[in-house]
Amino acid sequence: APDGSVVLLHACAHNPTGCDPTRAQWKELSNLLKGKKHHVFFDSAYQGFASGDAAADAWALREFVADYEEQLQTSEEGRTLSVVCPTAQVAGTVLSQLKLIIRPMYSSPPIHGAGIVKTVLGDEELSKQYIGECASMAARIQAMRLLLVSELKEAGSALSWAHIAEQIGMFAFTGMTQEMCDALMTDHAVYLTRDGRISIAGINPGNVKYIAGAIHK
Repeated sequence: APDGSVVLLHACAHNPTGCDPTRAQWKELSNLLKGKKHHVFFDSAYQGFASGDAAADAWALREFVADYEEQLQTSEEGRTLSVVCPTAQVAGTVLSQLKLIIRPMYSSPPIHGAGIVKTVLGDEELSKQYIGECASMAARIQAMRLLLVSELKEAGSALSWAHIAEQIGMFAFTGMTQEMCDALMTDHAVYLTRDGRISIAGINPGNVKYIAGAIHK
């Protein structure tokens, strides 16, 4: 990309692949992007749902904030937009430009989402409950990954499905072709995108054997 481009990155649980860079790879990416004077935009839609630890899922984002000297943008599933700037003067300039953009679009955004976040994270007990539920959801999804791989082997598949177990987040990039995906949807009513991405969150102990069998066929 030309110098000074805007580069979009997923902070964690990359969608659709489920393949996150290692911490060493994140550092390498940071150096490469700084060398090209790129502006980095982080999509942090799945923080807390990847590893179950919101702080761990934010590692890459925080590393870039500490390391990056230019502007860094972040967007979260709560529909917040944050822009990290090197100085207060730059922050003021960015804010004025954002106001010019949003004024004709929606003027006054709804406050409901922010109110929910403030209520939950501002209360010690609710915050503890929320963090625990995120960890429980992440653990369930990881368990379904392992169970799907196990059921595929049980169904007789000789292929390696290790990549599904190694990926992270709510989706898995299976590697299946468009034709295979079409057959799954048409013949077995197992629905997924035609690039082979399947929702692990939609798998449970009651349907995993059927799904594995359909994939194997």
